[in-house]
Amino acid sequence: MSTAPRFELYQDKAGEWRWRLVVANGNIIADSGEGYASKQGAKRGIGSVKSSAPEAAVVATDAE
Repeated sequence: MSTAPRFELYQDKAGEWRWRLVVANGNIIADSGEGYASKQGAKRGIGSVKSSAPEAAVVATDAE
């Protein structure tokens, strides 16, 4: 049984808020990369990813 992709909010061991994007098979495909002082800050980070990603370009950084 698969589930829809989801953003998970959680507090790390240092007490900072983080998010991760989990897909149907349970793999984490993205995370916040930084801790946020507040849960609301982490939610704003999720909102930024959701609104920015559809327009994001794919840029190859290798020599090929």
